[in-house]
Amino acid sequence: MPKSIKIDISQEKQRLDTFLSENEYPDKSRSYVQTLIKDEKILVNGLKVKTGYTLKEGDLVSLLDVELKTLDLEPVDLHLDIVYEDDDLLVINKPEGLVVHPASTYHKPTLVHGLMHQIDHLSSINGVIRPGIVHRIDKDTSGLLVVAKTDQAHQLLSEQLKNHEITRTYTALVYHDFDENEGTIKAPIGRHPKNRMKMTVLESGRFSVTHFKVLKRFDQYTLISCDLETGRTHQIRVHMAYINHPVVGDPIYGPKKVISKHGQFLHATDLSFVHPIKKEHMTFHADIPSYFQKFLDELE
Repeated sequence: MPKSIKIDISQEKQRLDTFLSENEYPDKSRSYVQTLIKDEKILVNGLKVKTGYTLKEGDLVSLLDVELKTLDLEPVDLHLDIVYEDDDLLVINKPEGLVVHPASTYHKPTLVHGLMHQIDHLSSINGVIRPGIVHRIDKDTSGLLVVAKTDQAHQLLSEQLKNHEITRTYTALVYHDFDENEGTIKAPIGRHPKNRMKMTVLESGRFSVTHFKVLKRFDQYTLISCDLETGRTHQIRVHMAYINHPVVGDPIYGPKKVISKHGQFLHATDLSFVHPIKKEHMTFHADIPSYFQKFLDELE
């Protein structure tokens, strides 16, 4: 049985090869993915398409070379911190170190494994390895994300995400002081041409906008808040490194000598959206983790 991915509204208008390179084959080159498409190992709606095919909402992408049986999708008790839950959705405070969903190259327990243990029903729009997942945050980034229980809630939340109607605010500790108290970074982000595990600012990248505000200044560091206008892979980490303020503890975009065994000091602090079914405006907050706060206390 092939693996199938149903494209939702937040994923449309992307090139097929780019979408698969970033989401399904992060450790492979784009040319590898393009070869799979040309060899009809990847089909869209059961048909052969060009590598640059533009995805549309409702498209069914079939990966004929991936065997789902290689993925361990047994529920795992991860004692997830559920901030809010109702019949349609839930909000999770994800710990650092936890990957959001499994992949063909990642077999350790993920947030999805934990959700399967604690939640009876999850939406099916994103397929069998990403049930309920509306948006992601990086493995070593902690904080809030919304998970859909029903397909209807998932679809409506995805529309809010695409229309920039879901507000996500992050708290980050970055290197160096700022001349300004707030600012906006507008720089397109794409896959690094030489290192497939990294993203970078590229002229050919996707439109990306991050707004930041200084919260507190330390000797060599600055605590900031970041509001995402777009949600690209590693967006805050790439944008802050781009303006020479890499996130402290970031092993990929920061200094080679890494501070902290917990990964980057980046936490999704606040999340706001309109409930897709109840139509009520909802806002959630999660304090920064204890190790993050301890480091700030030491800087004092």
